[in-house]
Amino acid sequence: MKFDDIVPVRYVDDALLILDQTRLPGEEVYIGMETKEDVWDAIFKLKVRGAPAIGVAAAWGLYISVRNLQAETAADFAVQVKEVADYLNSSRPTAVNLSWALKRMVKTMEDYLEGCDAAPGNDEERKIHWTKEVLKAEARRIHEEDVAACKAMGEHGLSLLKPGMGILTHCNAGTIATAKYGTCLAPLYLGHEKGYGFKVFADETRPLLQGARLTSWELNRAGIDVTLICDNMASIVMKNGWIDAIVVGCDRMAANGDGANKIGTSGVAILAKEYGIPFYMFVPTSTIDLDTPTGDEIVIEQRNGEEIYKMWYEKPMAPEGIKTYNPAFDVTDHKYITAVVTEKGVVYPPYDVNLRKLFE
Repeated sequence: MKFDDIVPVRYVDDALLILDQTRLPGEEVYIGMETKEDVWDAIFKLKVRGAPAIGVAAAWGLYISVRNLQAETAADFAVQVKEVADYLNSSRPTAVNLSWALKRMVKTMEDYLEGCDAAPGNDEERKIHWTKEVLKAEARRIHEEDVAACKAMGEHGLSLLKPGMGILTHCNAGTIATAKYGTCLAPLYLGHEKGYGFKVFADETRPLLQGARLTSWELNRAGIDVTLICDNMASIVMKNGWIDAIVVGCDRMAANGDGANKIGTSGVAILAKEYGIPFYMFVPTSTIDLDTPTGDEIVIEQRNGEEIYKMWYEKPMAPEGIKTYNPAFDVTDHKYITAVVTEKGVVYPPYDVNLRKLFE
């Protein structure tokens, strides 16, 4: 099976379908999204996850949530769209692509309506109809742009890797975390097509096991050599000389290059520096937040502690009522990141200067 066959978000025949990633690897089930509550629930419960995929799902989700709304005027409709966007944006705070996609959808709507106001003669019903079409077209554009961006990231990332390398990855930034290809796994797929023969080690990634359930699943399905390890084995595989490079994704990157990713990423980066292994963070430009100065300002999502000791077990693996600390993400300090790979190219330190150049 090729990675092309693994698609996390589909919009076909006017239906939004999401691959329920909470049911992987046991079941491959697509669920239909019909209401704003469906979309909010899918994002919050990680049925769809990965910063780029969340952005794509949010864009389509906003459209399907408002396409049947009725309003007396286009201005009233715009207010309703903004309310739905705010509601969807409350589902997960850390992944910047969620707010980015929703802001872009709302801005596109506002620009269109501003143009309509400058051209008198359009009745309100017609304006509302075409506003909905504009939102649909923008959702499709966001989707298609993510596919192109991920492929470009894959090509830039592949330039940093050599055939036969041992690669360590943490969490899942593969094709099911994006529209297609993935971010940090994109060069592995492109390299696999060229016969690079990578040997990939995937951390299980506690507490949601996204490395085990998702990364190892999709790489194995694509025919890539992958070995699953526990998170606390990262050090020994590096010490054994089995790892030549580390590739990870990112859910939000601050202006100075600090990057938030799934909990445990910062520990991998610190180990990589100790062992002299390059650590590459793959970051779409939509995930770079220049309005956030450093990683200290990134809001870290806190999740239910039962995920640690109950979720994956027939019986609890800790005393009932035990205190828990379960952050979904941590922030990797920019000093541990060898290079940032974007769809526009590879960025090296100083990140506070060079990341901004991407937007000039």
